[in-house]
Amino acid sequence: MDSSPSPDIHIPEQWSEAAESIVYSSRPPIILICGAKNCGKTTFSRYLLNVLLHKYPKVAYLDTDVGQPEFTPPAFLSLTIVHKVTPDLTVPCMKTPERCLFFGDVSSKRDPSTYLSYVFALYDYYQKEYCISEKGKNPFKIELPLIVNTPGWVKGVGYDVLVDMLKYISPTHVVKISISRESKNLPSGEFWLDGEHDETINLIEINSAHQDLLNRSMIVRKDARLLREFRIMAYFRQCICRDSSISTIKELAHALASHCPYEVPIASIKIQHLHCEVPSSEIFFTLNASIVGLAVDSEGLENLPWCLGLGIVRGIDMVKGVLYVITPVPHSSLEKVNLLLHGYIQIPSCLLQVQGCISPYMSANTLTTN
Repeated sequence: MDSSPSPDIHIPEQWSEAAESIVYSSRPPIILICGAKNCGKTTFSRYLLNVLLHKYPKVAYLDTDVGQPEFTPPAFLSLTIVHKVTPDLTVPCMKTPERCLFFGDVSSKRDPSTYLSYVFALYDYYQKEYCISEKGKNPFKIELPLIVNTPGWVKGVGYDVLVDMLKYISPTHVVKISISRESKNLPSGEFWLDGEHDETINLIEINSAHQDLLNRSMIVRKDARLLREFRIMAYFRQCICRDSSISTIKELAHALASHCPYEVPIASIKIQHLHCEVPSSEIFFTLNASIVGLAVDSEGLENLPWCLGLGIVRGIDMVKGVLYVITPVPHSSLEKVNLLLHGYIQIPSCLLQVQGCISPYMSANTLTTN
């Protein structure tokens, strides 16, 4: 089964066997993939996704890695329903999630409890929509396999968070990827079960894909910050017409600077700062020239702000009472937005440093008060 069309990716036999054992399960599997940073979780999850799509028409993908998400910009937790095989395992691609939540940071360190509540909410949504066959009410509901991608922070509080995720989700399969440096790996066996054995869980332990003759991991270390900036730029590139010829960062900066923003009435929205408190007198100064989550404030039992995407606040006019926002989110969806979430995600520095490009969102002094 050719699920790795990328010429630069070699899928070892151990990985192929692991994927095959999962895909031929008697029922749609729920697979959680875990391991230390740079062990190959992303590559394996993409490969497994392709293998599953040869058997199932759709696969659900729950991404809990806010630092290096698969289908969204950084700082999101999301549930995406995937219909098509990934053509190149080396290239990440943007997809519109079915549900997502904006955590506002690239690690769960600042607020592990909120992070876990977001993970649980997305998993509950998956169960409600895709795992329950309710005869009569909705006979067309079907079970979908689910892949859960996890962060590489597996020590200290990160380990505790992973254990809580495993206990809540109770996956049918856990794929644990190890690297050559033992001190960085997760404990052996079913470490989240406190010594108890669960026969309903299939634990699959595999090694990192790239190792040399001395058994050292050969996976290339990624520049996480640079990758996040490229993901953000790729996201906001969607604001510009696809026919536009943009091949450099400078061209993208100029295109975004000249892009017509939406006018958002300040009176129509709420503003929430994540992981910090901001004096009311400073709220608009912190919003200006920043990236925000565009969310729908929920007053229901869940009380979670489902997010529809990101926007750049490129200017604020206090006299007119409006914010100027650039976003690729469709206008039909923007009409639902009534909450702006401000976290720690910033405009990529490479966009701000383009010479000869002067735009409202590249200046820290664009607040209009008179």
